[in-house]
Amino acid sequence: MTQLDAPVTNLKGVGEALALKLARLRIESVADLLFHLPLRYQDRTRVTPIATLRSGSEAVVEGEVAAAEVVRGRRRSLLVRLRDGSGILSLRFFHFSPAQQQQFRAGVQVRAFGEARAGATGLEIYHPEYRLLSDANAPVEDHLTPIYPATEGLHQTRLRALIGQALERLEAAPEELPEWLPDELRQRFQLPALHDCLKTLHLPPPDADPEALADGKHPSSRRLALEELLAHQLSLREVRLRIQQDGAPPLPDGRGLQARFLTQLPFSLTGAQRRVLDEIRADLAGEMPMLRLVQGDVGSGKTVVAGMAALSAIAGGCQAAIMAPTEILAEQHYRAFRDWFEPLGIEVAWLAGKLKGKARLDTKAAIQDGRAQMVVGTHAIFQGDVHFQRLGLAIIDEQHRFGVHQRLALREKGEAGGLTPHQLIMTATPIPRTLAMSAYADLDVSVIDELPPGRTPVKTAVIPDERRPEVVDRIRHACDQGRQAYWVCTLIEESEALQCQAAEATRDELEEALSGLNIGLVHGRMKASEKAEIMAAFKEGELDLLVATTVIEVGVDVPNASLMIIENPERLGLSQLHQLRGRVGRGSTESYCLLLYHPPLSDTSRQRLTVMRETTDGFRIAERDLEIRGPGEVLGTRQTGLAQMKIADLERDADLLPQVSPLAEALLASRPDASQALIRRWLGETADRYGQV
Repeated sequence: MTQLDAPVTNLKGVGEALALKLARLRIESVADLLFHLPLRYQDRTRVTPIATLRSGSEAVVEGEVAAAEVVRGRRRSLLVRLRDGSGILSLRFFHFSPAQQQQFRAGVQVRAFGEARAGATGLEIYHPEYRLLSDANAPVEDHLTPIYPATEGLHQTRLRALIGQALERLEAAPEELPEWLPDELRQRFQLPALHDCLKTLHLPPPDADPEALADGKHPSSRRLALEELLAHQLSLREVRLRIQQDGAPPLPDGRGLQARFLTQLPFSLTGAQRRVLDEIRADLAGEMPMLRLVQGDVGSGKTVVAGMAALSAIAGGCQAAIMAPTEILAEQHYRAFRDWFEPLGIEVAWLAGKLKGKARLDTKAAIQDGRAQMVVGTHAIFQGDVHFQRLGLAIIDEQHRFGVHQRLALREKGEAGGLTPHQLIMTATPIPRTLAMSAYADLDVSVIDELPPGRTPVKTAVIPDERRPEVVDRIRHACDQGRQAYWVCTLIEESEALQCQAAEATRDELEEALSGLNIGLVHGRMKASEKAEIMAAFKEGELDLLVATTVIEVGVDVPNASLMIIENPERLGLSQLHQLRGRVGRGSTESYCLLLYHPPLSDTSRQRLTVMRETTDGFRIAERDLEIRGPGEVLGTRQTGLAQMKIADLERDADLLPQVSPLAEALLASRPDASQALIRRWLGETADRYGQV
């Protein structure tokens, strides 16, 4: 073990109690201290004359004690008057000891640092950091002073001292923190040396720009951010290699079976669907598992593409499975695949958490002996007690709800047949290209960027809550025309119970205002069977209006619904609003989405709702969502940890992302041994979730 790999208890003054506090900051080794970077900096490199101080400014001042006394006001305090020949300043201490009081004798020279504020005696510094000077010419700091992320009971002075020890160890043994990026690559990408970056960020010279440093825009910060992004990219490539180590069944294109399937459909495939299918066919024909993400805007026809891919697997003597994140969406897929495949003589099985007893055992048996060629369900289909005879293709819908580790787990489902299934991952949440390059580096990406003909773009209006009666009249008018409508309730509180209560209250209110209309209610606390029953009634036209929470965000397909009201849309992200809006406009009738907001709107909310009104392009909306809300929200909280980086910020550092892939290619070509080392440096234990061993 090197000195830098050693635990922090190896440092002077670090016992178990301090080690626990450091662990709260994810600092466990000496090297972790080197990568614990400052939040901001203070300039203590020069002494400021008292007369030039301004309220609100942080500064170093120096002078002699003119007087010191304990004063009694609302709070007892020690007041020290300091003069430097240009003016007088007060240092005020609310917590002090008798010994401290004795230090401030008249004539003693003091150097202090803090923020000057207007106080009872003029400018004052509350609880300054200070020291008594025996030498009037004592040097000031020769670098900007770092302020680190801290935790309770761990002060800046202690953190600085510990990081100082870590830097001394690095200075004594620089080879213990290797520079894994070769000189040639650093020159090509104009990257400063790692050791120089760390020294600059912890001890910046006085002429360094403190704002650029604090904002992560300094070349040293950018170098470390790029290396961290590179480590994540390399880790995802490792996942891809691990999955593709095993063979996959080369699957025929199944054109005969696919042709029979297409004759059943009441529409033709779009050019974009055919292009993506060609990409999938080329993958499936290979002997390595396909790892492909298909992005398509709401209503672009991803499910049909998934059906065509499944037919290739079935034509090749394999099983196919599709997993959806919710039972509502899984049941809709089941109905669609059953209607499509059973006329072709293909048995379709359904498996979800609610399937119990003999029905579950029978379904599992049909999957295990291969009678069920197509399996549809929730994550239940990939649990340990479900065994496939020969799984050739696994389809995951709404990938942003799942993580990398689930992609790895799918390998196990092909073990019975000695093969790793091909993986097709679909999302209707468009991911901006720059983000996809980092979040899905283990996947090939296809985009269905064309909507089927006959779709009428949804018109969106932003309406204040006081016009609610007009909106209710609009529902009456639409339903009188034979159309159906949605009313979506949102609540800022996370409590599902409160959301359900709000939805029930809205339903009651609308039943009173819209007597004669059949109104249904769907929310997250209902049993899956109840939700399915209500959704089926709405789809069959037995209900005029469906009041719902955001459980209807994905997968509900009712072509006759032409009006959607989203209440309090300012509480949702753009991508979620776009998903909800995609529940209407699925037929040829002109459709509308009314965003019923509660004034006043913040600037950010106004920006978001304006974007919704101006465009129906999911990719444009996703780009704006990334700008406004950041990558963690756009990707979803269960994504692979990309939103919890130590230094890099996907939003701030978006312009670095295009460099990451070519840098990874170049590094793997010139220093393949560096990949694992970089992953370990930046991901540590997290690397295990990415498939490292």
